[in-house]
Amino acid sequence: MATSEALAAVSLQPIGPALAEFTHAIAQDLAGATPELPSFPDVALRVRKALANDDIAVDDVVRIVSAEPSLAVRLLQLANSVALNPAGRRVITLRAAISRIGFNLARSATIAFAMSQMRRAESWRGLETHFQAIWEASARLAATGYAVAHHLRRADADQALLAGMLNSVGRLFVLTRVSRFPSLLADAAVRGEIENAWHARAARVLLVRWELPDEVLAAACDFTLTPDPVEPKADGSLADVLLAARYLVNVDDPAGLAGAAFLAAAPFARLRLDARDVGEILTVSAAEIASLHAALA
Repeated sequence: MATSEALAAVSLQPIGPALAEFTHAIAQDLAGATPELPSFPDVALRVRKALANDDIAVDDVVRIVSAEPSLAVRLLQLANSVALNPAGRRVITLRAAISRIGFNLARSATIAFAMSQMRRAESWRGLETHFQAIWEASARLAATGYAVAHHLRRADADQALLAGMLNSVGRLFVLTRVSRFPSLLADAAVRGEIENAWHARAARVLLVRWELPDEVLAAACDFTLTPDPVEPKADGSLADVLLAARYLVNVDDPAGLAGAAFLAAAPFARLRLDARDVGEILTVSAAEIASLHAALA
């Protein structure tokens, strides 16, 4: 059933009035001047702003990050993960960690850290289980997207990581709004339909003010809407990488990929990935994906 049809059917149930009130409220929220994710830590915005300066020195970034010890630990974990440290040479200083992972990945990891910390705020009390489910899925998508881009030797692997994490922004925003309506929050099917109907729009409204590269914004907000396969891009887009990753996070056994229907989807054609390629990515990158997921989540 299409999302609009499902929501229409839901409205015929006793929770219809609550759904109508929610729809009006979230539409107003997103049309407002400054919709925000509740309790999003300022440190992420400070780091993002600092790293937007091409002339900033590593020591300046270290100084900003050091003000948040938990973030410093997260960056060290990322720098020492299998994905970023395949040779096993551990670093123990924040400066060395940032030098290893680079500014782009440091920015991505900072945003991931900030989003993961939101769950501790009072505004998210009672939503921890729902938050965790969304965040776990986002971290898994980000890690898989990074692995796909890295395997393809793309220059935007760090952006795939960022876009994968930011994909949850809209879902988290919708969750906070649904939580104001207990009858909607309690019904998993209804909540899922609402999330699917609103999360892409919410993500774009929230993220457009973050001055993200266009390709990251598109991949984070619209990666389920792929371009016409009649005009494939030479190397596929970042959105293609994220859509491919969304399929791959659900693959339990890479050996059983032959004949998988999703491999006929346009993103795999544009990325020139067949069953053998995908199986190799998932097999060779298993440790990388696991380490990145652990460092993010």
